[in-house]
Amino acid sequence: MKFVTYQKDGLEQVGLVEDKLGCIIDIHKSQLKVLGKQTFPQTMIAAVELGDSFLKDLEELLTHDTSKFILYPFKEVELLAPIPRPRKNIFCVGKNYAAHAIEMGSAADIPEYPIIFSKTPTTVIGTEQTVLHHRHITECLDYEGELAVIIGKTAKGIKKEEAFDYVFGYTIINDITARDKQKRHQQYLLGKSLDTSCPMGPYITHKSVVGNPHQLDIETKVNGEIRQKANTEQFIFDIPTIISVISEGTTLEAGDIIATGTPAGVGDGFNPPRYLSPGDVIEITVVGVGSLKNFVQKDV
Repeated sequence: MKFVTYQKDGLEQVGLVEDKLGCIIDIHKSQLKVLGKQTFPQTMIAAVELGDSFLKDLEELLTHDTSKFILYPFKEVELLAPIPRPRKNIFCVGKNYAAHAIEMGSAADIPEYPIIFSKTPTTVIGTEQTVLHHRHITECLDYEGELAVIIGKTAKGIKKEEAFDYVFGYTIINDITARDKQKRHQQYLLGKSLDTSCPMGPYITHKSVVGNPHQLDIETKVNGEIRQKANTEQFIFDIPTIISVISEGTTLEAGDIIATGTPAGVGDGFNPPRYLSPGDVIEITVVGVGSLKNFVQKDV
């Protein structure tokens, strides 16, 4: 199952992707039409919180003929970020691929423990939306393609062997970074939290569809040129480790987002660096999860 948050006729709601027909199922109107009831929540966070009961109601709906459903072609709706406004900062993992740690420094920069930082909720935008270039404050805007985990249940002190029980699904994040601000302030938050610097989406793909999240090809293109190409099997710290470390003393809540780190090939890693420019198109694909596409604001 692939879940989207979309807007149609001014209404924001949760939908389900129908891959075969290339459209979105209006689960609210379809449930009312076919089953005569309406139990689905309006927001993705509420859907994730409901967890198994949400999935059970969906499965009941999907036993019926899709020809009876209310369907929208993608061109008729606006896709938003799956969680347009996270309740709190997005958790991010730094230097989780050895090759990326080396390109940003040396082998000595490969971390012994997970590096955790965050991006603020105001950074989030959806697929096909515009990334502001912020040229008045940065000359070093960079891209970072990443697999992200959506937490499905609230808990603290999660054991590694139980971590996947607390995962709802996966999405894609572009961890846009102002490298000069990051270096100037000697920490990550400001350089990682410019408005529009967290494109996310296009869907949340349920964990049952993804299978093994540690065997996913990930690729980032800028203007059609491959810049990053790796596989999540190259993680230094796997997903259970990340979840366990974050939750040791911090409560993870349903709907929380964890970006798992970016592979080698970021703009800052080239010599000379290849930062983003106005008008650039960035497309990140994680096989089995989706493709996230965004545009850098053009000069006016």
